[in-house]
Amino acid sequence: MQLPALPGAVGLSLAAFPVSYALNCGAALAHPVAIAVTGVLVLLVLFCMVHLLGEESHSQDPLFYVFTVFSFTSVIDLIISLEEDGYISGFMEFYLKEGEPYLRTAYGIMICYWDGTVHYVLYLAMIMAITQRKNYRTLGLYWLGSLLMSIVVFLPGNMLGKYSSEIRPSFLLNVPYILIPIWAGMRLFGQPKSLPCCTAEKVAAEQQRSLYQRPLDLGLILFLLVAATFTFFRGLVVLDCPSDSCFDYIYQYEPYLRDPVAYPKVQMLVYMFYVLPFFCLGIYGLLRPGCTWLPDWALVFAGAVAQAQFSHVGSSLHHRTPYPYRTPEEVWWIFLLTNVLYALGPHLLAYRCLRSPGFFQPAAPTGQDGVKKHQ
Repeated sequence: MQLPALPGAVGLSLAAFPVSYALNCGAALAHPVAIAVTGVLVLLVLFCMVHLLGEESHSQDPLFYVFTVFSFTSVIDLIISLEEDGYISGFMEFYLKEGEPYLRTAYGIMICYWDGTVHYVLYLAMIMAITQRKNYRTLGLYWLGSLLMSIVVFLPGNMLGKYSSEIRPSFLLNVPYILIPIWAGMRLFGQPKSLPCCTAEKVAAEQQRSLYQRPLDLGLILFLLVAATFTFFRGLVVLDCPSDSCFDYIYQYEPYLRDPVAYPKVQMLVYMFYVLPFFCLGIYGLLRPGCTWLPDWALVFAGAVAQAQFSHVGSSLHHRTPYPYRTPEEVWWIFLLTNVLYALGPHLLAYRCLRSPGFFQPAAPTGQDGVKKHQ
């Protein structure tokens, strides 16, 4: 008997509460190796149980199983964040003590909040789209960027920061979060795009417009230039640039960048070496018509920057961050406004690409559409 897919996925994910509570009561799970082995066994059992949600109707898309299992781990992360902030207790204490103690940092709590809310909603939305045979490519690319950003900052931060001596066997449970997104990304990029169809004449007319005839694009380019400059500046700050402006900024506006946990430094370096080049490519894509790659990658980087900014801003203000590294109250409004606008830029670019995609489509012969009409 097959269970309805979406209710079954919700029910399976909410089983994280009794499962984590039962494991927390197990006295045998006091050893790091035992915790790691238990985590592997739980994941294996989950993959087997997912088949109960419909072997015949959903097996054609293996991402259905991935999203269902990851929805369970999202609820686990939500439990961790709620427990660390004191809202609940008695669920994941065993794991945080002997499994991954670095999840008790402000950054660890914030990425758990993001995974337990935003990622969870995305998983359910994509599961529903799969069951209804709808295209979920847009949601999938946004999720892909968000998940990859959390991994490329979280894992190096654990190995380089003050918690490098606290790495235990449970650290290997993060390996699927490296391999599966790479495989999932290949499948998502291979899916057909769900963009509105534009005629050849409309594409040609859109691409012939100069930049001055596209004021929104001009505004986006200026915005991306400012964001790229700010990205480069913060990269210099964490690289210990000796200039007075960098010194004043790190002590007066974002002292969290000095936190020895290393997450903020890794985050700024990821911005500098990956997001900064994308901003430059985004400007190029807005200047030169026919850049078919820009809409997809705009979605990926929008998800990545959203996750990164949520975690960075939340960690800068969270009580788990030592007081000397927290953002001073007198500059909160500047700090929040700057970082919110920084996160908004990639989303505006992605929205522009999806709303009016003709400029980014390959140029077709002008007479092609007319020929089709006469056939």
